[in-house]
Amino acid sequence: MNDIKLALLGSQGAGKSAVLVRFLTRRFIGEYASNTNSLYHKRLSIDGRQLNLEVFDPCSESSEARCILEEPVDWADGFVVVYNISDRTSFINAKNILRQIREARVDNCKGDTEVPVCLVGNKQDLCHARQVREDEGRCLAQENRCHFQEVSAAESYQDIANLFTQLIRQVMEHLKYRADRRRYSGSKSMAKLINNVFGKRRKSV
Repeated sequence: MNDIKLALLGSQGAGKSAVLVRFLTRRFIGEYASNTNSLYHKRLSIDGRQLNLEVFDPCSESSEARCILEEPVDWADGFVVVYNISDRTSFINAKNILRQIREARVDNCKGDTEVPVCLVGNKQDLCHARQVREDEGRCLAQENRCHFQEVSAAESYQDIANLFTQLIRQVMEHLKYRADRRRYSGSKSMAKLINNVFGKRRKSV
C-alpha cells in the first residue's frame, strides 16, 4: 500500500480547512480558526491502487503575510495552496507560499523542486465580491508550473474531490520517477564499481 503525504497551506480565512474537510467527509464546515496543527488520515483507492493518505493542515497566522514551512516542506510529497478569490491579501500570501516552497526545497531537498503543487482559488460562490480574477490565478500557477483550479467548498464536493485526485496521481507519478531515477543512479554506481574491481583484476593478471 502506498503512503501519500500532502500539506495544505494558506492564510487564515482562505477556507483551506473547509476544502480539506469537504474532501475527507463530503460535508461543508463554516469558517473556524484553529490554533493547532492537524494531521488527517484517510484510506482511499485511486485507479485501483490502495493508498494511505496523510494531510497536514498547519494553523494559519492571521498576522503573518507568510507561511511557516519548516515542518511540511521536507515531509510532504505534494502541496495544496489555497487562497480566497474575494480576498486579494490571501492571494498575495499564496504567491509568497509558492515562492517559499520552491526556495525551501532548493535548500532542503537536494534540488528536488518539481514537487506536485495545486493552487486553489476557493469561495467561487462569492464571485460577486471577487477581488482576484481567475486569469490571475491561472497565470500564477503557470509561473510556478503547478495545477490551478477554482472551487467552492460551500457548494461542490466533486470539484474538490477531482483536484485532490489529480494531485495524488501527480504525486504517485513523481514518486515513481524519483524511485526509478534512484535505481538507475544506483545501478550505474554499481556497474562502475564492478568495472573498477574487475578492471584492476584484469590489469594485475
